[in-house]
Amino acid sequence: MSTAPPAARRSPEEQARLDAALAELFERRITFNQLLGLVVESVRAPAPRIRFAMRPELVGSAVHGRLHGGVISAALDAMGGFALMVAIGERHGDENTLQVMNRFTRMGTIDLRIDYLRPGIGRHFVASAEVTRLGGRIGSTQMRLVNDEGTLVATGAAAYVVN
Repeated sequence: MSTAPPAARRSPEEQARLDAALAELFERRITFNQLLGLVVESVRAPAPRIRFAMRPELVGSAVHGRLHGGVISAALDAMGGFALMVAIGERHGDENTLQVMNRFTRMGTIDLRIDYLRPGIGRHFVASAEVTRLGGRIGSTQMRLVNDEGTLVATGAAAYVVN
């Protein structure tokens, strides 16, 4: 019985280029993420993270100063997609940055569920996600949003077209 040799992995320099390209795509080229103020905190698998600061434009309850539910949903949706991008980059470790980035051209959300657990109160928020399945056509994630004190504000589950 023979085993195939492991696939070649990209060099540390190429991985740094991919990490920078993923952050650039997420923070700058997806302009809605820019509008929300989403910033990549970690681009490394298995625990990519994003964060954003609370701003008056993101308030959903003027009386209570709470984060708008739509912002929570959008941030968790973006986080799930970002986690899948990172996982796809890991899965195709033999590909260069351009090849990996071309894999995202048809990505899109096909199902999203958000559970709002507590009011969105905080100075900033951090979202994280775990990829629960990455198939050839569909990827699934579970996401979490915590405030600056580490209090869990919302969770989510989503499915995305990934090819």
